[in-house]
Amino acid sequence: MDEKIKEIATSYAEACYEEELELLRTLAQIPAPSGHEERRSEFIRDWLLAQGAPVGSVRIDDAKNVILSLPAGPRAEKDDGCAVFAAHTDVVFPDTDPLPLAESKDRLLAPGVGDDTANLVGLLFAARYLLLNRIPLDRRMLVVANSCEEGLGNLAGTRELFRHYEGRVREFTSFDLYLGMHVVSAVGSHRWKVTCHTQGGHSWENFGRDNAIEALCSFIEDLYKMDLPTEAKTTINVGRFIGGTTVNSIAEDASVLVEYRSASEECLEQMYGKFVVLVEEHLRESTRVEAKLIGRRPASGEVIPEGQWDLIARTDDILRELGGVEPTHQESSTDANIPFSLGIPAHTVGTVEGDLLHTREEWIEKDSLKRGLAVILALMLSHATQV
Repeated sequence: MDEKIKEIATSYAEACYEEELELLRTLAQIPAPSGHEERRSEFIRDWLLAQGAPVGSVRIDDAKNVILSLPAGPRAEKDDGCAVFAAHTDVVFPDTDPLPLAESKDRLLAPGVGDDTANLVGLLFAARYLLLNRIPLDRRMLVVANSCEEGLGNLAGTRELFRHYEGRVREFTSFDLYLGMHVVSAVGSHRWKVTCHTQGGHSWENFGRDNAIEALCSFIEDLYKMDLPTEAKTTINVGRFIGGTTVNSIAEDASVLVEYRSASEECLEQMYGKFVVLVEEHLRESTRVEAKLIGRRPASGEVIPEGQWDLIARTDDILRELGGVEPTHQESSTDANIPFSLGIPAHTVGTVEGDLLHTREEWIEKDSLKRGLAVILALMLSHATQV
């Protein structure tokens, strides 16, 4: 990699480590359930303005994305589209009160601290460097703190971003998860809510009537017996079951959340057909079963876009040099699913050391923030025409 960029990135990350850690402590406590990220969004907007972003360059869109727009420099090719660098603001937990934070000498613990708050803080500090030093860029750059990456957020923030900038994004990088993880293709998914309604009744007096819980248990058993497509890895999961009232009542209502995933859009479509047929097979005379599609994430497109492998190779080099890790290429479901499906060069890069994501005990190694920020800044400086 470029030695000057390497020196700038490492020096800057070292110099602002304490500031970065303090921002992480603050941001990690601000609740941000998917679809309700407004408190984080407003905080981030105000922070960027305080770092010198021109008032007109920062906005919060209808999806609660915070978007900082940095113009192309004088040496840029005219109207060459934009590069996007993003990290998501939402966490997987529904808390609306301040999130708990704990700290030891080496670690910071908080729900969502590595997925994705620490990566987000690194992105913000890299953006600050570009702002303060007025770095000329080879094309317009969007720095995005996006909403709705987790769970049933259904990538609403990134979908809105690509709707608004349709045809103008040339490259997409999201920062998410842990150092060494380099997501280079998309795992798509369909999420369903399956509900069952019966007449119900008393467990003794009306014994023999259909039971909504039993009906859905039968459905789940057959779901797990289903023959899955083999063209690409395909998985199924039942994630939540709700139903019934009391121990001596025949359950009238029950519902279950189901997803299936695959790295192949063709396999997802096969699963769609199999799933709908399975629901129909479980209809009974006195039982109503309904399935509602509540989330859909696309898998990668069939054609690898031009520039994809150059983007991956450049990033791998930076991860080795500045992250101190040997990157592992992975398939996963991230904000990059949207550009992957549109044939736009894209990837997702982890930048901190940590573990226990999607638990309330998630932690990150504080010192890894330095390497992570260096990685992020170096990737963004790859679009500089002068450093």
